[in-house]
Amino acid sequence: MIAGCSATPVSQPSTPGDSTPAAQPAAPAAPEASAAVAKKGDTVQVSYTGKLSDGSVFDSSEGRDPLQFTLGSNQVIDGFDKAVTGMKVGEKKTFTVPAGEAYGPHLDELIIELNNDQLPAGITPAVGQKLQSTQADGSIIYATIIEVSDSKVKVDANHPLAGKDLTFEIVLVKIL
Repeated sequence: MIAGCSATPVSQPSTPGDSTPAAQPAAPAAPEASAAVAKKGDTVQVSYTGKLSDGSVFDSSEGRDPLQFTLGSNQVIDGFDKAVTGMKVGEKKTFTVPAGEAYGPHLDELIIELNNDQLPAGITPAVGQKLQSTQADGSIIYATIIEVSDSKVKVDANHPLAGKDLTFEIVLVKIL
Protein backbone atom coordinates (compact mmCIF):
# COMPACT_ATOMS: atom_id res chain seq x y z
CA MET A 1 0.00 0.00 0.00
CA ILE A 2 2.33 5.91 -7.06
CA ALA A 3 3.88 8.04 -11.34
CA GLY A 4 2.28 9.56 -14.35
CA CYS A 5 0.44 12.38 -12.64
CA SER A 6 1.85 15.84 -13.05
CA ALA A 7 1.81 18.66 -10.58
CA THR A 8 -0.93 21.22 -10.95
CA PRO A 9 0.64 24.50 -12.04
CA VAL A 10 0.92 27.01 -9.23
CA SER A 11 -0.25 30.46 -10.21
CA GLN A 12 2.49 33.06 -10.11
CA PRO A 13 2.19 35.90 -7.60
CA SER A 14 0.89 39.09 -9.13
CA THR A 15 3.45 41.73 -9.99
CA PRO A 16 2.94 45.47 -10.25
CA GLY A 17 1.28 46.43 -13.54
CA ASP A 18 2.06 49.20 -15.99
CA SER A 19 0.68 51.78 -13.56
CA THR A 20 3.89 51.61 -11.48
CA PRO A 21 5.90 54.74 -12.23
CA ALA A 22 9.07 53.94 -14.15
CA ALA A 23 11.23 55.80 -11.60
CA GLN A 24 10.18 53.46 -8.74
CA PRO A 25 11.76 50.03 -8.51
CA ALA A 26 9.32 47.14 -8.79
CA ALA A 27 8.42 45.38 -5.56
CA PRO A 28 10.24 42.08 -5.07
CA ALA A 29 8.22 39.07 -6.16
CA ALA A 30 6.64 37.04 -3.39
CA PRO A 31 8.22 33.64 -2.83
CA GLU A 32 6.60 30.84 -4.81
CA ALA A 33 4.45 28.28 -3.02
CA SER A 34 6.83 25.55 -4.20
CA ALA A 35 9.48 26.90 -1.79
CA ALA A 36 7.54 25.28 1.09
CA VAL A 37 8.81 21.92 2.27
CA ALA A 38 6.64 19.04 3.41
CA LYS A 39 6.66 18.59 7.18
CA LYS A 40 4.96 16.48 9.83
CA GLY A 41 1.24 17.29 9.95
CA ASP A 42 1.06 18.40 6.29
CA THR A 43 -1.34 16.62 3.98
CA VAL A 44 0.49 15.86 0.75
CA GLN A 45 -0.18 14.36 -2.67
CA VAL A 46 2.51 12.13 -4.17
CA SER A 47 2.76 10.38 -7.54
CA TYR A 48 4.75 7.17 -7.20
CA THR A 49 5.96 3.92 -8.68
CA GLY A 50 7.05 1.14 -6.31
CA LYS A 51 9.47 -1.54 -7.52
CA LEU A 52 11.00 -4.68 -6.07
CA SER A 53 14.74 -5.38 -6.22
CA ASP A 54 14.28 -7.26 -9.52
CA GLY A 55 12.76 -4.11 -11.07
CA SER A 56 9.19 -5.42 -11.22
CA VAL A 57 6.49 -2.86 -10.36
CA PHE A 58 4.31 -3.82 -7.38
CA ASP A 59 2.25 -0.61 -7.27
CA SER A 60 1.92 2.72 -9.05
CA SER A 61 -0.32 5.77 -9.10
CA GLU A 62 0.10 6.00 -12.88
CA GLY A 63 -3.32 6.50 -14.43
CA ARG A 64 -4.83 7.29 -11.02
CA ASP A 65 -4.99 10.25 -8.67
CA PRO A 66 -1.84 10.85 -6.63
CA LEU A 67 -1.61 9.22 -3.22
CA GLN A 68 -2.85 11.63 -0.53
CA PHE A 69 -1.83 11.24 3.11
CA THR A 70 -0.83 13.25 6.18
CA LEU A 71 2.85 13.11 7.14
CA GLY A 72 3.46 11.58 10.56
CA SER A 73 0.00 10.00 10.82
CA ASN A 74 0.99 6.35 10.15
CA GLN A 75 -1.08 6.25 6.94
CA VAL A 76 1.90 4.98 4.91
CA ILE A 77 4.96 2.89 5.75
CA ASP A 78 7.58 4.67 7.86
CA GLY A 79 10.28 4.78 5.19
CA PHE A 80 7.92 6.38 2.67
CA ASP A 81 6.79 9.00 5.19
CA LYS A 82 10.42 9.85 6.08
CA ALA A 83 11.41 10.21 2.40
CA VAL A 84 8.61 12.69 1.62
CA THR A 85 9.36 14.82 4.69
CA GLY A 86 11.51 17.77 3.61
CA MET A 87 10.61 17.58 -0.10
CA LYS A 88 9.43 20.58 -2.13
CA VAL A 89 6.50 20.56 -4.57
CA GLY A 90 7.70 19.27 -7.95
CA GLU A 91 10.75 17.57 -6.44
CA LYS A 92 11.51 14.03 -7.64
CA LYS A 93 13.22 11.38 -5.56
CA THR A 94 14.16 7.71 -5.80
CA PHE A 95 14.79 5.84 -2.55
CA THR A 96 14.75 2.33 -1.11
CA VAL A 97 12.85 1.40 2.02
CA PRO A 98 14.40 -1.62 3.75
CA ALA A 99 11.99 -4.40 4.72
CA GLY A 100 12.25 -3.40 8.40
CA GLU A 101 10.79 0.05 7.63
CA ALA A 102 8.24 -1.35 5.21
CA TYR A 103 6.26 -4.53 6.00
CA GLY A 104 8.80 -6.23 8.25
CA PRO A 105 10.43 -9.63 7.84
CA HIS A 106 8.71 -12.66 6.32
CA LEU A 107 7.81 -14.79 9.36
CA ASP A 108 7.73 -18.59 9.06
CA GLU A 109 5.24 -18.79 11.95
CA LEU A 110 2.67 -17.04 9.73
CA ILE A 111 2.67 -19.98 7.33
CA ILE A 112 -0.13 -22.16 8.65
CA GLU A 113 -1.46 -25.56 7.65
CA LEU A 114 -5.25 -25.99 7.83
CA ASN A 115 -7.50 -28.99 7.34
CA ASN A 116 -9.94 -28.46 4.47
CA ASP A 117 -12.83 -28.70 6.96
CA GLN A 118 -11.51 -25.48 8.59
CA LEU A 119 -12.22 -23.55 5.39
CA PRO A 120 -15.58 -21.88 4.82
CA ALA A 121 -18.20 -24.14 3.27
CA GLY A 122 -18.38 -24.10 -0.50
CA ILE A 123 -14.78 -23.00 -1.09
CA THR A 124 -12.68 -25.02 -3.48
CA PRO A 125 -9.14 -24.11 -2.45
CA ALA A 126 -6.62 -23.09 -5.12
CA VAL A 127 -3.06 -21.82 -4.94
CA GLY A 128 -3.06 -18.01 -4.97
CA GLN A 129 -6.59 -17.74 -3.59
CA LYS A 130 -7.01 -15.02 -0.95
CA LEU A 131 -8.76 -15.77 2.34
CA GLN A 132 -9.75 -13.60 5.27
CA SER A 133 -10.62 -14.47 8.82
CA THR A 134 -12.16 -12.29 11.50
CA GLN A 135 -10.55 -12.78 14.91
CA ALA A 136 -12.32 -12.66 18.29
CA ASP A 137 -11.13 -9.07 18.80
CA GLY A 138 -12.67 -8.02 15.45
CA SER A 139 -9.36 -7.72 13.61
CA ILE A 140 -9.13 -9.25 10.16
CA ILE A 141 -6.31 -11.53 9.06
CA TYR A 142 -5.64 -11.96 5.35
CA ALA A 143 -3.88 -15.04 3.99
CA THR A 144 -2.98 -16.50 0.62
CA ILE A 145 -3.20 -20.22 -0.15
CA ILE A 146 0.28 -21.39 -1.14
CA GLU A 147 -0.22 -25.17 -1.24
CA VAL A 148 -3.21 -27.50 -1.66
CA SER A 149 -3.54 -31.25 -1.01
CA ASP A 150 -6.57 -33.54 -0.82
CA SER A 151 -7.18 -32.87 2.87
CA LYS A 152 -5.12 -29.79 3.76
CA VAL A 153 -4.12 -26.33 2.61
CA LYS A 154 -1.11 -24.26 3.55
CA VAL A 155 -1.68 -20.52 3.85
CA ASP A 156 0.72 -17.59 4.19
CA ALA A 157 -0.59 -14.81 6.45
CA ASN A 158 2.45 -12.54 5.89
CA HIS A 159 1.89 -9.30 4.02
CA PRO A 160 2.72 -9.99 0.34
CA LEU A 161 5.61 -7.47 0.57
CA ALA A 162 7.00 -8.75 3.89
CA GLY A 163 10.74 -9.39 3.78
CA LYS A 164 11.24 -7.24 0.70
CA ASP A 165 13.13 -4.00 0.23
CA LEU A 166 10.98 -1.54 -1.73
CA THR A 167 12.26 1.10 -4.16
CA PHE A 168 10.07 4.09 -4.90
CA GLU A 169 10.26 6.78 -7.57
CA ILE A 170 8.16 9.69 -6.33
CA VAL A 171 7.17 13.24 -7.18
CA LEU A 172 5.68 15.55 -4.55
CA VAL A 173 2.67 16.91 -6.41
CA LYS A 174 1.09 19.14 -3.79
CA ILE A 175 1.17 20.22 -0.15
CA LEU A 176 -2.40 20.94 0.92
